[in-house]
Amino acid sequence: MRVGPVGAEVPVLLDDDGQRRDISSVTPDIDRAFLAGGGIARLRTLDASDLPIVSDDLRIGAPIARPGNVLCVGLNYVDHANESRMQVPVEPVLFNKAPNCVVGPDDDVILPRGFTKADWEVELGVVIGATCRYLSSPEEVLANIAGFVISNDVSERAFQLEGTGQWVKGKSCETFNPCGPWLVTPDEVDLAAGLDLWLDVNGERRQTGHTSDLIFDVAFLIHYISQYLVLDPGDLVNTGTPPGVAMGMADPAWLQPGDVMTLGITGLGEQRQACVQSS
Repeated sequence: MRVGPVGAEVPVLLDDDGQRRDISSVTPDIDRAFLAGGGIARLRTLDASDLPIVSDDLRIGAPIARPGNVLCVGLNYVDHANESRMQVPVEPVLFNKAPNCVVGPDDDVILPRGFTKADWEVELGVVIGATCRYLSSPEEVLANIAGFVISNDVSERAFQLEGTGQWVKGKSCETFNPCGPWLVTPDEVDLAAGLDLWLDVNGERRQTGHTSDLIFDVAFLIHYISQYLVLDPGDLVNTGTPPGVAMGMADPAWLQPGDVMTLGITGLGEQRQACVQSS
């Protein structure tokens, strides 16, 4: 985890009792250098009880420092493609989000100036742990993953799809990628069994999904992406959202200031964001 004020987060780990332990003596941040340099393996050699306890009252930041790249996979659940009235893809649909839209899991989501169709998307996020370049097979992928996170791929559909809309434009507004609360290492995530995803708006269930329904699974995606671009340690890959977004509703209930999103994924924690109007 990373906790503390925006821009001054302290890297911590959770011990077996759920206490936050300061690891700033090991690394100044959970970033590309830490992950590329075997930082997670070094943490495993420590006795957590020797590390200082950090207050659990501090704000939770994104569990990774600003990634170099945020790469997203669109339409990766059949039912979501259908509700979006788009063709089910025969190979992954890729797009980018601006890395500076990654924020903490409970930070406010700022609805941008001129918004009309703001939407939600709970997604399994994959944090890259080693350089992925022309991986030879999907079987190589797991060794190159640092861990998994919850991402909320917040979207402004008018910016994304209407007029001169572009996906990156509708996906990259400030605060449009709440992330965390935790980076959970692969040994603690049972991808084979699959993970439940859910999202509520104002306490009403909107999305329910399971990663077993992904069209392209994590191993396939990372291997596929590595054939076209280089993924660096600390990069974030959002793997797609299950059905239940506002865009798919007969009478879309677009996000408005004052709305509250709560969401979670099995074993990866929960998020809560209030929507506020941009100044």
